[in-house]
Amino acid sequence: MGSQTMLDIVGSFFIGGILLIMALRLNASGMETSRVYNQNLILQQNITTLVQMLESDFRKIGYCRDWRKIPDPSKAIRIADSSRFRFWTDYDNNGTLDSITYYIGPTSELVDTPNPRDRFLYRQLNNSTASRMNLGVSQFSLRYRDAENDPLPFPVSDPRLVAYMEINVAVETQAPYDQDFMADTSQYQVYWRQLRLLTKNLRNR
Repeated sequence: MGSQTMLDIVGSFFIGGILLIMALRLNASGMETSRVYNQNLILQQNITTLVQMLESDFRKIGYCRDWRKIPDPSKAIRIADSSRFRFWTDYDNNGTLDSITYYIGPTSELVDTPNPRDRFLYRQLNNSTASRMNLGVSQFSLRYRDAENDPLPFPVSDPRLVAYMEINVAVETQAPYDQDFMADTSQYQVYWRQLRLLTKNLRNR
């Protein structure tokens, strides 16, 4: 076997190795892109589900099919804290008042997920056991303003003063692709803020 043939064989192995490495890197890059895309899709679905539920519930504050059950809408809000909110509404539109409570749990409840910041978001209807939502919520905070648009300090001693609400919600991926939770959170977090949620029933005072 001549030296030229040996060089051809070595060259073929070398070029083949380069092509194989390129193919492996391309495959890894494709898998990473696909997983990141799927994570972002799940994030968008989770925040959309949560926002739709919050807006649907909060805009019904003080509503009752039988208005005589709540003639003074200013008494519809029962608890107004930074991370806990309770109010009256006719949830199933049957003329009976229902109590709905939202609050966020501690990070220690979700130790099974790699994300150290995600928590359960609780929603309680009347006196039933609160349902907990595992949507990757890392922030759920509320702020309140009176009719003059002045902020109300916590705790809100008189919920009847609440005229406007600000809602802040952050949802994060529970297990990012690179598992690096110290990196830029914009890579695995979506944030939603409602600066001036106004329910029409609170204006009927």
